Amino acid sequence: MSEPSSPASTASSASSSLPRTPPNLHQNTTDPSAKWLVQKFGGTSVGKFPITIARDVVSNYIDNFKVAIVCSARSGSTKALGTTNLLLRAASEALRRPNKNASSTSGSATPITRGLFGVVGESSPPGSPSPHCGSSPSSPKLQPFTALASANGTKENVPDFVTTVDLLRQEHLSAARQSVRNPLILRELLAEIERDCDWLRNFLFAAKLIDEISPRSRDTIIGLGERLGCKIMTAVLRDQGIDAEYVSLEDVVPWTEEQENAFEGTLGQDFYDAVAMAVGQRIKQCAPRVPVVTGFFGPVPGSLLHQVGRGYTDLLSALLAVGVEAAELQIWKEVDGIFTADPRKVMTARLIPIISPEEAAELTYYGSEVVHPFTMEQVIRRKIPIRIKNVENPTGGGTVIHPDPDVDSVPVQQELDGQSVPEPTSVAMLKDLSLAADEHQHKRLPTAVTIKEHIIVLNVNSNKKSVSHGFLAGIFSTLDNFGVVVDLISTSEVHVSMAIEDGLAKKVLDRLVRELKKNGTVSVHRDMAILSLVGKQMRNMVGISGRMFTTLAQGDVNIEMISQGASEINISCVIECRDAVKALNLIHHSCLQIKPEGARGRVGPWLF
Repeated sequence: MSEPSSPASTASSASSSLPRTPPNLHQNTTDPSAKWLVQKFGGTSVGKFPITIARDVVSNYIDNFKVAIVCSARSGSTKALGTTNLLLRAASEALRRPNKNASSTSGSATPITRGLFGVVGESSPPGSPSPHCGSSPSSPKLQPFTALASANGTKENVPDFVTTVDLLRQEHLSAARQSVRNPLILRELLAEIERDCDWLRNFLFAAKLIDEISPRSRDTIIGLGERLGCKIMTAVLRDQGIDAEYVSLEDVVPWTEEQENAFEGTLGQDFYDAVAMAVGQRIKQCAPRVPVVTGFFGPVPGSLLHQVGRGYTDLLSALLAVGVEAAELQIWKEVDGIFTADPRKVMTARLIPIISPEEAAELTYYGSEVVHPFTMEQVIRRKIPIRIKNVENPTGGGTVIHPDPDVDSVPVQQELDGQSVPEPTSVAMLKDLSLAADEHQHKRLPTAVTIKEHIIVLNVNSNKKSVSHGFLAGIFSTLDNFGVVVDLISTSEVHVSMAIEDGLAKKVLDRLVRELKKNGTVSVHRDMAILSLVGKQMRNMVGISGRMFTTLAQGDVNIEMISQGASEINISCVIECRDAVKALNLIHHSCLQIKPEGARGRVGPWLF
């Protein structure tokens, strides 16, 4: 396969064969003073609510802002059928030892076609950038891979990844048929999904042949999830009357061969700044169309999965917001925002309208799925606020993570409340929440309490009469060798207590304990939970720790270990998991002093 063609060449070759944009399609505002707005949608939202995103979210913003959309790989009908899980499974299956009589079931090469997603053919990988949308008069129809194998009489020898890729294919074909009504757009989308899955199958056959998948190849495989999700979202937007443009970023990284040869293992901020600038330039070329941008942004030195992890889509949305100097980065989920506690466990929990980046980072570390601190840092350092909103409640104010926590409002939401969003109660609701937050801060109370379950506590006591200076070094070296991340730690001269996630396989944990025993006696406590009280005002709250621990003692909740973060805005302790819900309610009532009639926002699946 050849390298992806450049955006310019793809655009020029594709546009000649595409029909003109229908005059009734809704586009981004052409007002030169309008700000960009970046909206990131997670896999569940893309999987369950694509029509809602197009009809009730994007359409309400594009008259006042230049909107850019970033999509994660869509979730499946079950967790096991999630796109990323299926791609990882297929990659693993490709490296399994083949059967003696296994034979290739690779189909014929796909003919070159121009259409809704640009030029795609034998020499074009699935993410070739195509800045224009349109339709094609004819597209090839591919059979399911398992059906191809059966027709050839070799079904019993088909590698496992062929079945997995077919599951992926069926999930996306089904989603396309459920979401797109226009037959021309649907036909083009179905053919595109077929081509991408055919490419993946052939790519995995090649990997199986050489018995190797490099880190970069694995990145490319995983990146297919974002490409498929964005192509479906592009088609849905077009189907709903919005002039959307699919944009693949797999070749956007401005990285020279000389820089790659000099790479020493860690990407610095200069690298991310360069990516932000390159992404911003690419997206600005899309105007006035609404760009639908892949979260996967191509080969990265040291592997994207290794350098960033599976949260690279959030990072890309942050870099895009920086690159276009957005008014706001919106992260759309299935919850109204960040709450003072888990509303599924604490009936008096209420929505937090404004929160500081430091508080959001602490909540992320200790059980909350807010925004990864590194992702948040990219936009906050450029003074761009982050708003978390609910796809199922688009008119809600959400929670704003603001670089200036003393602000009372954010212009983006006010403009929308006054013009685009039809609900007149949104302004009043946001004002009420802001007043409640001001009153809460005036009392110098904590912001939120959260719980992180499935924790193991490891206690190590030195067994040497004279304590060696290498006691702590030996422990930390062992943890590093096993790749163990410590959530909380409490130390003395002869004793170390560590709280870690209960995610290690039993054999790995047993080996870890054996290694730690070289430094002293080790005890393991399972079924524990970390309870964390977070608030920017806590550094000035005299007696808050005493109130927290007294409340737990009066509630008959035993504390295994205590730790206060260096940031001084977090106090955490480890308790037994069976006491988690009780402790959460006790601390929420005692330390946050939120009355039962307090505003809560809409109750649903919790962000934490």
